[in-house]
Amino acid sequence: MGGDREAVIGRRKKGSERAVKVAPQAQVVTAPPEVSPVLHVVHPEPVPPAGDPSALDEAAARRVDLVWSGAMVGSLALVFALLSVFGGVAVPVLLALTGAYAFNPVVTLLEKRGLDRTLGTSLLFVAGTLLMVGAGLYLVPVFRDEAAKLPGFFSRASTQVVPQVESLLGMSLPELVSQRTAELGEKASELLQSAGPTAARLVASFAGNTARFVATLLGLSVVPVLAFFFLQDYPRLMRNIQDLLPRRSVALVSQRFREVDEVLSAFVQGQLSVGAILSVIYAVGLSVARIDLAIAIGLIAGFGNMVPYLGTGIGVVLAVLGVLLSWQGPWQLAVVAATFVVGQMLEGFVITPRVVGEKVGLSAVVVILAVLAFGELFGFVGILLAVPASAILKVVLSVVIQRYRRTDLYKGGAGGP
Repeated sequence: MGGDREAVIGRRKKGSERAVKVAPQAQVVTAPPEVSPVLHVVHPEPVPPAGDPSALDEAAARRVDLVWSGAMVGSLALVFALLSVFGGVAVPVLLALTGAYAFNPVVTLLEKRGLDRTLGTSLLFVAGTLLMVGAGLYLVPVFRDEAAKLPGFFSRASTQVVPQVESLLGMSLPELVSQRTAELGEKASELLQSAGPTAARLVASFAGNTARFVATLLGLSVVPVLAFFFLQDYPRLMRNIQDLLPRRSVALVSQRFREVDEVLSAFVQGQLSVGAILSVIYAVGLSVARIDLAIAIGLIAGFGNMVPYLGTGIGVVLAVLGVLLSWQGPWQLAVVAATFVVGQMLEGFVITPRVVGEKVGLSAVVVILAVLAFGELFGFVGILLAVPASAILKVVLSVVIQRYRRTDLYKGGAGGP
């Protein structure tokens, strides 16, 4: 080659090598590879291969999204209508479906580890039963002991607690407070002794309506049974629902359901995680303050935080009552205040941003308004379903806005879509 050497610097598309002569001392310079541009798309839609009959143009995709959005809103309306008319039947089914949806990731994880799904579901139910039994064995005696302390608390409140509060505030409380406290102290024992017979009379009165009593018992007892079978057959149920979707639009509709599932999963898992972390923080802080029922109050305040500020407010009231029942000094109030302040700061700036992030995307104001509105319309069940229903409506609204922004009406064009 006359002192020259050949260096292969590339390949043709068909695989043949292309040789280029270079000088012995020269360095081989390769051309930079071509880089295809990357498109960042919010809520990407699945793109079928070219020639696929299921491929949708913009107008067809818009119709599918609008039909899906209407179906989701109609399904929510149907659920709440059934809860209002057939609450005795709809509530157990809804609770069972909710439990199956919430615990499906756990059973799916066990299934991926090689465990049969039926066996994994059984182990999960056994663990949940043992946990509830253990919680009951712990909480019932503790609540009974605390209830037994109430007469003594009210008896000494007028002579000890009221003066302590007055010394902390630096002012005298109205005479009416001392009088009412003394009256409660005199009647506390009578109220406690009559609590058992009163509860028995209420149960007997409720049981007098035989049909309602039997329906309630059956509804409560059937929830775990339905949840077991729903959880066991969850993948098959999802496949059956997907098989009902129109074949041409199944990819787009499945994508929308995945978006809803992402939001609901983030809500359920995030709220459970945040509630567990806050419960630990509150329980530890209240235990340091030497408050009875510290664990129970911590759980109520932590998991009650699913409704913003509600769990914290209830927790503060219960903690202050616990301090008064086990008064050892002003330092207890300082520890309680520090516990809830630190817990709220960590929840707002660290826990929720890292655990939940922006997946749910519902502000505290929206959550509070949703809880108030759904609670007024549908009662306690409405309060439980307010945030999940709002999250679903948020996804529906985002899909509708996305399609609107692709129309000529938004862009200002004159032609068709």
